[in-house]
Amino acid sequence: MNLHEFIQLALAEDVGDGDHTSLSTIPADAQKRARLLVKEAGILAGVEVAQAIFAEVDPAFEVDVLMHDGASIKPGDIVLRVSGNARNILTAERLVLNCMQRMSGIATHTRELVNLLEGTRAKLLDTRKTTPNFRICEKMATKIGGAVNHRFGLYDMILIKDNHVDYAGSIEAAITKAVTYLKETGRQLRIEVETRNRAEVEEVLRVGQVDVILLDNFTPDGIRDMVRLINGRFITEASGGIDETNLRAYAETGVNFISSGALTHQIKSLDLSLKAY
Repeated sequence: MNLHEFIQLALAEDVGDGDHTSLSTIPADAQKRARLLVKEAGILAGVEVAQAIFAEVDPAFEVDVLMHDGASIKPGDIVLRVSGNARNILTAERLVLNCMQRMSGIATHTRELVNLLEGTRAKLLDTRKTTPNFRICEKMATKIGGAVNHRFGLYDMILIKDNHVDYAGSIEAAITKAVTYLKETGRQLRIEVETRNRAEVEEVLRVGQVDVILLDNFTPDGIRDMVRLINGRFITEASGGIDETNLRAYAETGVNFISSGALTHQIKSLDLSLKAY
């Protein structure tokens, strides 16, 4: 799903057969303006999405963007001004705010975690733990906050996790089947394998043929030991039980990436509003 498709589906969900409140109370030719106000400090995200929503609802809108994605914001800031048909402004209002409030909340939390990694080699990754049909916006927000986008979906990478290993019979069997599948289908996808203990890491090192080793639910000391064992042969990623209280400890192990589902699935939206003036 691209951004245009997302906006069309979201508008269809919200508007249905018409915005009957606006249709019944606002003259069809009324021209008005509104501004998007910040009511809570954080990192701004979703301006690009808002512009696309306004353009989809009414290409005749005039949108004056004053602050851009990634900017630090505080109460009282004005992000943008929009002017045009009053009914259409009201139709676009809630979708713009729903997207920008959640995206800004995600970007704000992401930036806080990224700051904790400063001075280490580790980079923060997002995950697929996203809101169905809103992933495109949530992934944009984590990137605006300073994280690195992991795979977007099931289609753009092979990530062999614990259930895949258990169903396949072993790590070696899963890797072998994955490599064969790529050859037979002519696809060029990176292969990442989740490991749960030293024995599984050693099995991956023996089998090879992968790009990334995911170290799941290891302690920081355990990650440090595995990074030494892997010794640069593969990219390393840590995950599982990692939050702001222990993120720095994991980053200092020398691991390449740290993934966190909390970037997208445990977020409080930032308070923004669109007000007439």
